[in-house]
Amino acid sequence: MERSRLKILVVDDTKTNIEVLEGILSNDYDVCVALNGKKALELTEKIRPDLILLDVMMPEMDGYETLRIMREKNILQGIPVIFLTAKADSVSEQTGLDLGAVDYITKPFSPELVKLRIKNQLELKLQRDNLKYQRDHFHELVDERTADLRRTLKVMLTSLGALAEYRDPETGEHIRRTQIIVQRIADQLRKTPKYAQMITPEYVEDLATAAPLHDIGKVGIHDKILRKPGSLTREEREIMMQHPQMGYDVLLEATKELHDNEMVRIAADMALGHHEYWNGEGYPNHKKEDEIPIGARIMAVADVYDALVSKRPYKDPYPHQVAVREIIRGRGTQFDPDVVDAFLAIAEQLPEIYEQFKDTSSEEHSA
Repeated sequence: MERSRLKILVVDDTKTNIEVLEGILSNDYDVCVALNGKKALELTEKIRPDLILLDVMMPEMDGYETLRIMREKNILQGIPVIFLTAKADSVSEQTGLDLGAVDYITKPFSPELVKLRIKNQLELKLQRDNLKYQRDHFHELVDERTADLRRTLKVMLTSLGALAEYRDPETGEHIRRTQIIVQRIADQLRKTPKYAQMITPEYVEDLATAAPLHDIGKVGIHDKILRKPGSLTREEREIMMQHPQMGYDVLLEATKELHDNEMVRIAADMALGHHEYWNGEGYPNHKKEDEIPIGARIMAVADVYDALVSKRPYKDPYPHQVAVREIIRGRGTQFDPDVVDAFLAIAEQLPEIYEQFKDTSSEEHSA
């Protein structure tokens, strides 16, 4: 297939000048003509020429004004402009180059010189276009590869979270439910001015992906404690209370290998802080208020709600409304008031979620 010829737009109000330029260029290029600046603007947008030869002295809108408007309207987009004019003084040339023209040729001109300068500028444009294509293509490949790696990391993180949950038969679909609750609370917080910039859509996605790892530290707890059907002794409870720090240490080490990956960093913060209390009476570090990362504060509410409405060997599930009242009761003491308010805004959505993700060990859930 024959390659289409390059297009040159000649902008000049003098017919003789146009005829001369057409004679010089038409054997090598497709030549389009505009007799004034207004028409030049229209044709530039319509035909997308590869180069523009622009006269300076034209009625109504001179060449300088034409080029200025082209740049303001962003219709050039890499199209080189060469001024071809009888204004031969250095000030006029400087003005044209300052406006963004790539060259300034004065009349009378040598046909061979015009052809050579046009050829040089078109070759430069071709090189720039090729570089832009390669750069854009490279960025597409990088974005695609990054997306693949992100998907892989998400699957791995979810699988690691499932590993912790499988060791604890009480949890069932706990991962998926808390993940959804965390995401919806975060989305609700995003609507408030206080959190609008902190909680971005990307952060919400990372938060939901990291949520399954909040209990990864349970992998380090012995089965006789983790699977004990009754109440824990004081010593057993102290061991159980080590799982946030264990999870944090494992995930913090992983961030070093993953160049401080944001998603894993969020997971580490959630693992460490989801049992901290807003008033500082939680564990393991007695952090309080904004000392606790926002992701951990969100997970704390989601985690407790799920525990309340889920069946356990030592308790029946709480009805939804009773669990909501317990969350409200913890507002300002156990839980961040802002997070509780966001939870209440999405609370009516939760029974449907729990109907969809029932525990396999129990067909009964509160609604």
